Amino acid sequence: MSKLSVKEESGCRRLLTMLPKDDLLALKDTVTNRLIAVESTEEAVQAIIAYSQDAEELLKRKKVHRDVIFKYLANEGVAMPPNAEKYNLVRRTLELWSSEEMPKPKSEKNAAFSPDKTADGLSDLAALGKQFCQWFFCLFNSQNPTQGQPVQDWGPQHFWQDVRLRLLLFAGEQRVEEFNGAELVSRRLHALVGEERLLFCPNLEGLGLKCVSSPHGFVLVAVAGTIHRDSVCLGIFEQVFGLIRSPLDSNRWKIKFVNVKVEAQSVITDRQLPVITYDSNELLSLCN
Repeated sequence: MSKLSVKEESGCRRLLTMLPKDDLLALKDTVTNRLIAVESTEEAVQAIIAYSQDAEELLKRKKVHRDVIFKYLANEGVAMPPNAEKYNLVRRTLELWSSEEMPKPKSEKNAAFSPDKTADGLSDLAALGKQFCQWFFCLFNSQNPTQGQPVQDWGPQHFWQDVRLRLLLFAGEQRVEEFNGAELVSRRLHALVGEERLLFCPNLEGLGLKCVSSPHGFVLVAVAGTIHRDSVCLGIFEQVFGLIRSPLDSNRWKIKFVNVKVEAQSVITDRQLPVITYDSNELLSLCN
């Protein structure tokens, strides 16, 4: 029977729900040697987990395709090179499941981001920024209908009413879009994942994440990553969030502004993982 840890079982369950139904049932037949009959996808997932010897064996199965593992890691806020081989994705997934700090999708309908107590405040900006990005991109990517994830509670409630959005797009020529107000900003961002079906894969390690605070209560979180549609890498992005606490909403952090810079794959020369190009002073200047 299964020797998976609690974290491995939880991760496998989320990953398996991303498989097409035919592949899921075929995988169940392989793992159980066709000895277990099931009547639903939920029962198939449970059977696969119960009869898998360990997490590595399960991830290496042929029906657990490379693209599914890649998308799973993206949903968990783990950036990987778009051309990463399956064995590297398997290794990184196992590392994630064995780590002390494992991102968990949040389905509760919070009106804004509320970090764990360990990162609640300005004493550890890096922890606060990382938790915010894990929360935001899990919520954001769940709006993409191709991801097979439960759709979380996206909407204007996560933003200040006077929030502003600036989109800077480089694809042969430069294009700038600007939006103001929680409703418009929420809709335009949602269109990126919901209608254009983009997947944002942030790089939350090393130079992919930068956080600073201003004397006026702003926390600025800058994150870089790759953008995908299905299994194709379309380019890279840098996204800067300006966060301010809302005293009328349990002192949660809400988004005051968002700046997004996107570069299409055709104009990128550096094939390494994307990194933040802003310095601290440039980030602080965005508060003005």
